[in-house]
Amino acid sequence: MNETETETELIVPSKPGVASGRPRQRAVRVRAVGVTAVALAAVAPFALSGSASAQAESRGSVSPQWSTQTLAPGVQVRTGTIRDSTAAPTWTVTVQAPTTSRLTGAATWAEVGPRSWADETAGRLRAAGFEPRTETVRWPKYADTPHGTMGLRVRVGSYSGRAAAQAVATSVKAAGFHAVVEWTGYETEQPADVENIHVAVIDPRKFSGTVAGTHDGNVAQRETTSSVAGKLGSLVGVNAGFFVTSDSDGVQGTQSGIAAYDGQLESMAVGSRAALIVEDGGRRLRVADLTSTVTARSGASSYAVEGINRVPGTVRDCGRPGLTPSSLPWQDVTCHTKDDLVRFTSAFGASLPSGAGTQVVLDATDRVVSTGARGGRVPAGDTVLQGIGTAADWLTEHATLGQRVPVTEVVRDTDGRRVRLGRGDSIVSAAPTLVEDGRLSIDAATEGTLDPRDLSFGYAWSNIRQPRTMAGIDARGRLLLVTVDGRLTGGSEGFTLQEGAEFMRSLGAVEALNLDGGGSTAMAVNGELVNAPSDATGERAVGDTLQVLPQPRIR
Repeated sequence: MNETETETELIVPSKPGVASGRPRQRAVRVRAVGVTAVALAAVAPFALSGSASAQAESRGSVSPQWSTQTLAPGVQVRTGTIRDSTAAPTWTVTVQAPTTSRLTGAATWAEVGPRSWADETAGRLRAAGFEPRTETVRWPKYADTPHGTMGLRVRVGSYSGRAAAQAVATSVKAAGFHAVVEWTGYETEQPADVENIHVAVIDPRKFSGTVAGTHDGNVAQRETTSSVAGKLGSLVGVNAGFFVTSDSDGVQGTQSGIAAYDGQLESMAVGSRAALIVEDGGRRLRVADLTSTVTARSGASSYAVEGINRVPGTVRDCGRPGLTPSSLPWQDVTCHTKDDLVRFTSAFGASLPSGAGTQVVLDATDRVVSTGARGGRVPAGDTVLQGIGTAADWLTEHATLGQRVPVTEVVRDTDGRRVRLGRGDSIVSAAPTLVEDGRLSIDAATEGTLDPRDLSFGYAWSNIRQPRTMAGIDARGRLLLVTVDGRLTGGSEGFTLQEGAEFMRSLGAVEALNLDGGGSTAMAVNGELVNAPSDATGERAVGDTLQVLPQPRIR
């Protein structure tokens, strides 16, 4: 419902460049006439820091514009474009440093390298007739990585067009270097010149509808955020968790992190990673790192279930025990195991994985009603267990016809508190945590989005501006859903993880996490896409979404 005239309190971002302390806000009262109210706010440039920020403010170079749309009591969407006239990004040629992947042992390339490499490379470039420059790259304000200098970057030239930079890159490659063309506006050393941002604010004290994570009835499918929002009559919808995008990594659309919808656990955690917990249809909200433990029992014997609704032996983003090459979380890496027990729920609407191993079907009372080869579909109202390796042996011995094999599920936060799921409860997850207790707390290394000992892994994912989707909770208990366009879509460059965390805190978030982003970033308002996705093909079909519904319809 759009209010034709209302007075509303608009919280606009204040200066978000401070790494600690309580978030600062200022309240501006604006009168909304018609659909939107436009507020011109003196917002400090979140992409600048230190002296650059002070200079920009003194020149009045930042020109933010925010409009507010009230969709229902307790639900607002704020749209902003922030421009910085001091920004002067260019195209350049970066010579990458040779390194070795710590995960695979394969030779690869990194954006930055040690000083010895930078000095030697710059000398070789000069000898080849180029005019290189070296740039110091510092660690962002992560909670679990080193501080100070990360390394040095070696570059050649600054160009107004990509074609000119590409021509130079071709010459640099011909001289024996590994060169790539890059846009300096994606880096924190340069201020972003344009950022297009959407912020949805949902106040559970005033909103009579529900907030829910949803897979729209089938965890094994991909749908666009706006199409799900349109079908459900959603006021606001955003994309949510990481999901499988390739058949080689599992079943497309299935989540690669913990997920629960309407109280049902439909995917397990991959390590201890950030999640948004939505209880009682959005009446209670919190962000926490979650783990999950699932166990199948038959008599006195038990076996650990390591996955829900995924291909046995294949784990996207790793993070489960006994995996190769790692049991720790690794973003966008697929790990494997030969011994695996996986549970499939009735929400798995695709054909079950086939291959070597054993499958049993359990009825609503957890009694085995059939055993045999893997495959087919999950019967309505039943669940399926599939085992490979030693898990298949356990099923063969202990899950015989008529035997009860109850499966228990336990979700806990890092404090050991159990998260009990009931009707109207959802969990959507991604990584990493951005804000905790009102302070920046970006655990990017712990949650596997970068590796401090291997700068070839996760550098662009974490440290370069990208389209982002984020969720947070402010001190008043309001849910904040944020998207920023990136990759020059509409001129917008996106956020780094640190910038995303700073922006969330500038909105007043005391807890926040990074959701899936990149080409997945999408926000729909009244069923219509309002942001500009970065994929050339348009809005990406995703695994699950977070929807703000005017009525209690959540599955």
